[in-house]
Amino acid sequence: MSTRKYTEQEEQLARFAKAMGHPARIAILKFLASQESCFFGDIHEVLPIAKATVSQHLAELKDAGLIQGEIQAPKVKYCINRDNWAIAKQLLNALMNISTEKKNCCS
Repeated sequence: MSTRKYTEQEEQLARFAKAMGHPARIAILKFLASQESCFFGDIHEVLPIAKATVSQHLAELKDAGLIQGEIQAPKVKYCINRDNWAIAKQLLNALMNISTEKKNCCS
């Protein structure tokens, strides 16, 4: 039995997609993309969820590399990680541009 290894791009796209797999995280990304940067409290104010939950979502996005945080005691300032954002955009575009014009395997 041979084991197929996933490409680095497949692994990275899966990491990004998993991080974006919750509506709150999408809302956070949209909010941060519209800002230069902002503090945790600003993010919490636009979401209908508890502060602890916002923190968990921010941690997931940060672990995936889609956002970055900078401590400015006593606050944390967040912004989009522009380098990884560009990579995610490229990978998602490549996936969504795969032709589906071949025969339908399900009919």
